[in-house]
Amino acid sequence: MEIRESLEAIIDAAIDAARADGSLELAEAPQAALERPRDEANGDWASTVAMRTAKLAHKNPREIAQIIVNHIPANDMIASVEIAGPGFINIRLSDAVLQGVVREVREEGDNFGRGTIPEGERYVNLEYVSANPTGPFHVGHGRWASLGDAMARVMRHGGYDVYEEYYINDHGNQMDVFGNSVNVRYQQLLGRDVEMPEACYGGAYVKDIAQDIIDRDGDKWLNVSDEERVEAFREAVNQALRTQQANFGTTFDKWFSERSLYVEDENGESAVSRSLDAMREKGYLYEKDGALWFRSTDLGDDKDRVLIKGDGEATYFMSDVAYHYDKMMRGFDHLIDLWGADHHGYIKRCECMLEAWGWPGALEVQLGQLVNLFRDGKAVRMSKRTGEMVTFEELIDEVGVDATRYLMLSRSADQPIDFDIEVAKKKDASNPVYYVQYAHARICSILRKAADEADAAAVEAGEMTMGELAEKIIPEDCDLTPLTHPSELALMRKMADFGNLIALAARDRAPFRLTHYAQDLASLFHQFYTNCHVLTDDADVQTARLALCDATRIVLALTLNLLGVSAPVKM
Repeated sequence: MEIRESLEAIIDAAIDAARADGSLELAEAPQAALERPRDEANGDWASTVAMRTAKLAHKNPREIAQIIVNHIPANDMIASVEIAGPGFINIRLSDAVLQGVVREVREEGDNFGRGTIPEGERYVNLEYVSANPTGPFHVGHGRWASLGDAMARVMRHGGYDVYEEYYINDHGNQMDVFGNSVNVRYQQLLGRDVEMPEACYGGAYVKDIAQDIIDRDGDKWLNVSDEERVEAFREAVNQALRTQQANFGTTFDKWFSERSLYVEDENGESAVSRSLDAMREKGYLYEKDGALWFRSTDLGDDKDRVLIKGDGEATYFMSDVAYHYDKMMRGFDHLIDLWGADHHGYIKRCECMLEAWGWPGALEVQLGQLVNLFRDGKAVRMSKRTGEMVTFEELIDEVGVDATRYLMLSRSADQPIDFDIEVAKKKDASNPVYYVQYAHARICSILRKAADEADAAAVEAGEMTMGELAEKIIPEDCDLTPLTHPSELALMRKMADFGNLIALAARDRAPFRLTHYAQDLASLFHQFYTNCHVLTDDADVQTARLALCDATRIVLALTLNLLGVSAPVKM
């Protein structure tokens, strides 16, 4: 049980005891509902239960608070309790409880802070990025890739079963035009005199894709038909998408092709026809002016939506209808889509389609704002290399994956990001990702110094992990009672918050909170390092502080990993 939950159980027991002996006349027991005091000087946790129950108990809040405090059962968790202000119950934890966090972290390792989610809510489909494959990724796509991947990692740690999906927009005329654009560039690069048609994608990136195909396959596709070439190049584009995502550290359980929605099975049915049959059965389809319409106004939309146009062509929305029906039929409890903020007006109709099938509330849409690029405070709009927009790939090439990910995750998804390229490249405390990674590397350096030369060398050579080294030099049952310095207690207190942080970040789809937590934890470690000598002549103190260092290393590495950022052992 988490420290907070254990404390709440103690306060709840005190309230029950006060109700039982008549000290508090309440029909129902209120919840303790602990929260962190704004000022750490007021203790570790505070409860407002006395103020919340004053009217019901017909007593002054401070009087109620005193009654509750008087009934707190004997326990080893609470060092002191103070009643403050209008009736706050401020609680200070015993040093032993905080010291126990160090032991818990070292025992649980990467499982520290893991949560559980009830069945029926656990199985989530998370779809993100899903960029149009006819153009290169812009930096906004990079932000959504960072958000989606970190969201999946944090939600998994919080107890969800997350299935990551990439929706490839490969249906319709745009893909034919794009495939032919690559086809023409491919032939031109191999010496053929072929004109680029008017309807084409003429960006430099198309030539780059064609050159990549030549580098891989040579002139293999030169002597086949245009149709075969275009079809082959479509898949080449999709493979480029997969490679780029893998290079950024994102992985998907499924790459879902929009074209597959229109493919009929042996029974003559497709995902499109199945989704329409289900909607028709519920009475939400009608025909008008030769088109097939979804009666979404019955479910709160501002107007009905066309699914199949009068000429028989499916609308863009039709693909989304079929796709989301397919996802639900695969057994997911909940669907999360991460879209760009410019799709805000599209949300309601998509919510309506899920409700039409009988799954109200099954769809959740998270909107990601765009990224503003800067260089030394000045806006950057064009790539120096191509004269076109700065692509996501160029940004990664210049600043690296770790800095890109961390800074893309540094703010809530509903806020724009101002990304300064030069700040991201700095190797000092002004760069937040460097600051956090340096704290981790510093701890690893301390552990190596505490080890004998052979073991330190084994770590340097990659023959031993830092975890194995720590286990070797720090006894599992070492005495932690020397950890009483305010800097030590602050560090342990912060680590104790990790489980609650994960639960809330997973629930709120808010991985950005982990960047703030990582910086706070790194800052507290640097303060501890300044105030407390780790390698000392007192063997008991040294061992306890090494254990504290190791626990901090584990939590820092875990936090960075959940953000998709590396935790270097040396910098």
